[in-house]
Amino acid sequence: MESPVKPQNVNRPFMAPLLAGALAGISVDVTLYPLDTLKTRLQSEQGFHKAGGFRGVYRGLLTVASTSIPTASLFFVSYETTKKLLQPHIDKQYAPLVHMVAASIGEVLACVIRVPTEIAKQRKQTYVGSQTRSSIRILLEAYKSEGLRRGVYRGFFSTVARDLPFSFIELPVWEFLKTLVSHHNDGQITSFQSAVCGSIAGGFAGVVTTPLDLAKTRIMLAEDYAVTRKLRIRPVLSSIYSESGVRGLFAGATPRLTGFMLGGFVFFGVYDDVKTFVENWAS
Repeated sequence: MESPVKPQNVNRPFMAPLLAGALAGISVDVTLYPLDTLKTRLQSEQGFHKAGGFRGVYRGLLTVASTSIPTASLFFVSYETTKKLLQPHIDKQYAPLVHMVAASIGEVLACVIRVPTEIAKQRKQTYVGSQTRSSIRILLEAYKSEGLRRGVYRGFFSTVARDLPFSFIELPVWEFLKTLVSHHNDGQITSFQSAVCGSIAGGFAGVVTTPLDLAKTRIMLAEDYAVTRKLRIRPVLSSIYSESGVRGLFAGATPRLTGFMLGGFVFFGVYDDVKTFVENWAS
């Protein structure tokens, strides 16, 4: 009996990171969403309790769940494709630079989807009115009142400014740790080991970039562009520092550390596992 014919499109190089990124993204976003809600409320200018406290920690989950698949898929397809294009032309000693460039391209493209999602998600997370607003309604109101750039994509550059340094740290550290592990394991690395490496890299990057995340949150939560126009990363952080010192700059660092350590474990573990499965099935 002839063996089943595999679909031709599975052999395309982007299919493995596409599927792996999709499953990894939805897994981590759904699992760790309550921590993200608590982090956002801790960073809110109105204060943790007024922003909702511990109530309704899953508010806005549907928004994130519906967009995490295309966001993570777009990032990893871009990341893996850029790596494959650059690695043959770059000496191995410059591998971290390749990972940084690949991560930066992936992050900028992913932010096209991520920023409107963040706008809707964070306003749902900190909204304490009697009527729950839908994500579509939030984005439509933002578009009608401020337009596409100033409303729906408000905070785009502050998000990129946060995510690029994060990826510059996380992805090269993850790749470096995997290389160390594989060198001591006959060139092999399991998905569990990759997950542990991702947990360490994610937690470290998450803490270091907390001030940038704080500035992005404050900018996105501002009610109108007239206020946001005066908000830039440096003035926002300077204002927070003058009021609360270094501790204020790292508001939300604990749930961010916890979230990214757990998230890195789930995300990179699922990603490597699914990616290996798809590549083996397609070969």
